[in-house]
Amino acid sequence: MKAFAIAEHTDAARELAAGARTIADEVILVMIDGAAPDASADKVASVAVPEGVAAECAADTVVALFDAEQPGIVLVEPTRRLKVIAGALAAHAGTSVITDAMSIAADGAATSMFFGGVAERVQKSAGPVAIYTVGAGVFADAAASGANEALPVEWVAPKFAVEVVSRTPIEKSGVDLAKADAVVSAGRGFTEKADLDLAYALADKLGAAVGCSRPLAEGVDWFPHEAYIGVSGQVIAPKVFLAAGISGQMQHMVGCNRSGAVFAVNKDKNAPIFKQCDYGLVGDLKTVLPAVVAASHGRFRRNRRRFRVGWFGGGP
Repeated sequence: MKAFAIAEHTDAARELAAGARTIADEVILVMIDGAAPDASADKVASVAVPEGVAAECAADTVVALFDAEQPGIVLVEPTRRLKVIAGALAAHAGTSVITDAMSIAADGAATSMFFGGVAERVQKSAGPVAIYTVGAGVFADAAASGANEALPVEWVAPKFAVEVVSRTPIEKSGVDLAKADAVVSAGRGFTEKADLDLAYALADKLGAAVGCSRPLAEGVDWFPHEAYIGVSGQVIAPKVFLAAGISGQMQHMVGCNRSGAVFAVNKDKNAPIFKQCDYGLVGDLKTVLPAVVAASHGRFRRNRRRFRVGWFGGGP
């Protein structure tokens, strides 16, 4: 079987191509205005979007590549622009897109989230080709390989093009939660921006990244959007996830429910987070977090699929 991996970013391209390698005999990487990683696929089709045209307009070019190569499975990086292209490709192929696939079996059965992440289901594509959007971490253990033979690409102009009249670059913060082994996530329990120093102090002690729930990124703008963890933000799978001042609503938990171990700190003993975490501490953030920092050994390690976390007195 032949597979497409469609991506914008190099890291995502490498992981999707590696995942495709576990499912298909031949892997073709389709890069949309991005740089392909070395030795990642059998063939690489680099789609250069013309100046002044939106990246979503590459859909017709991707469709032409699809028709020429006839892959049986398509893995797509779940960016906003590529979701549009995935939908257009599915409409052309007479199939549907299975979104947020958390695992894909050899027979094409995908485990994904639904009802906003409150439940999981296993499904197969009902159409002639299977198309999945796949987030970071799903194929983290797979290895990419291939000769990266260049596949000629001819731009296919769409019938109705979206013209780009101006661009305003978004300043990136450098946050990359997908690569972090440990993440401290701050929620609405932080009532003052200055209190975030408590979360950063703990993260520094653990060597962790700092993320947040949606209100802190899109409500008070204390964090950049790429730090937001949740159903419409980052979906991550760190070894250790600590939710500080987070109630545990499903919109946020969908972004971290594949974590190795989940810890929670919240002053409300009835917060939903305590039914979804592995370990919890009931108490005020201003009291608990400094105490945890003071007691922390500053490290964690995986041991027989369980986690021993020094800042909880040696772990379970």
